[in-house]
Amino acid sequence: MTPNGTAIRVIRQACNVSLRQLAARAGLDRSFISRVERGKSGASETSLRDIAAALDVPVAAINREEMS
Repeated sequence: MTPNGTAIRVIRQACNVSLRQLAARAGLDRSFISRVERGKSGASETSLRDIAAALDVPVAAINREEMS
C-alpha cells in the first residue's frame, strides 16, 4: 500500500484539521505526517490506518491506487 500524501493533505484540510491536531489524534509525530504529505517519507500500514482513523475516512481514501 502506497500512501498518497497529497490525498492526506487535501482530506486533512477539507476537515479543517491542522497537522498538530492530526498528529495528536493519530498518535504520530507532526513532522512525520508533514514528510508523508510532502512525499519525503512513506508510512507503514499501521500509520496509514491511524491517519485514516484520525481523519474518519477509509484507508482507501488515502491510497494512491484508489485515487487513479
